[in-house]
Amino acid sequence: MNKVSLTLTTLSFLLTSPMITAQESPWVLIPTVSNDPKLGFKGGLMTGHLSRLDPQSNFSMIGAFANYSNTDSYTGGIFSSLYWDANRNKLKAGIAGGRINNDYDDYLGTGLPVKTEDNLKGIFARYSRLFAPNWYLGFQAVSSNYAIGAEGIADGLMEQIGLTGFDSNGIGLALEFDDRDDVRNATKGQYFILSNIAYRESLGGDESFDVIQGDYRYYFPFGEGHVFALQAKGRWTYDAPESGYSSLQLRGYTRGNYLDENYTHLDMEARWKIHERWGATVFAGLGCLYDSFSECDTGEHLYPSGGAGITYLLKPKAGLVIKAEYAVGEDDNSAFYIKLGQAF
Repeated sequence: MNKVSLTLTTLSFLLTSPMITAQESPWVLIPTVSNDPKLGFKGGLMTGHLSRLDPQSNFSMIGAFANYSNTDSYTGGIFSSLYWDANRNKLKAGIAGGRINNDYDDYLGTGLPVKTEDNLKGIFARYSRLFAPNWYLGFQAVSSNYAIGAEGIADGLMEQIGLTGFDSNGIGLALEFDDRDDVRNATKGQYFILSNIAYRESLGGDESFDVIQGDYRYYFPFGEGHVFALQAKGRWTYDAPESGYSSLQLRGYTRGNYLDENYTHLDMEARWKIHERWGATVFAGLGCLYDSFSECDTGEHLYPSGGAGITYLLKPKAGLVIKAEYAVGEDDNSAFYIKLGQAF
């Protein structure tokens, strides 16, 4: 399935803030235009505000987004990523809703065309507290009619998933290690998170099952401002219904189009600094969807991805990057993006 997604970015408003210089506005305003086989032609806006809650903490961001497509689909929501008390406390939260009309050419790799119409609703929150140098322990909760990707709502970069959903409510814990020099645009350091979500009927959901997620990232600087980035990521389920299965998450593929109980991928990216705020990327990854990890020895469970792009550092102090990328997967899977933020 081909996928083309294009986001056009305007300059930020020239406003000032006590924590940001006059040359760098705290506001981000991004009009979006995309053509996606799931949602058709889509237009919308994403806006956000950056500020430091105290001088020793990372930049916090609060934002909102809204989209509408010619398939009569619409989505919208608000999101936040907050840091305070010299980064001892972190809160990521988001709420989203909308109606999604999807048109799959190859649903779940069956070769069959499928059309779906779903109402999306979801809310997510994770609070984390520093308990040792670079180590955080957090509590998280999610309520959504889509199990897959519900945890991602916190980033405000919501993935629309073309599955018949069900009400799912869950809670869990998150253990994090983070010694990166920049949480949004790291040039060195490591990041690791291991978390779980226990979806339970006793919490008001339709199903009871468990999800464990792991994400490890490593950043190695080389040359004059260049970075090599590596990500190893996985999602594992227990007693999950199909709508709670894990999805392929590599660039170049449509989220939700390929599913299985468990998922693991390795993604690598070289980021070159070209001139001042401009850069270039080359990336390659390999993902596996499986019931048993031994199935990753066979090609039918493996999904390669690769591509290249250019980057522009929109907000240097906050580490906000705009990326234009073209990614290619197996078969007819491909995608072009211009989007806010690093892939990992």
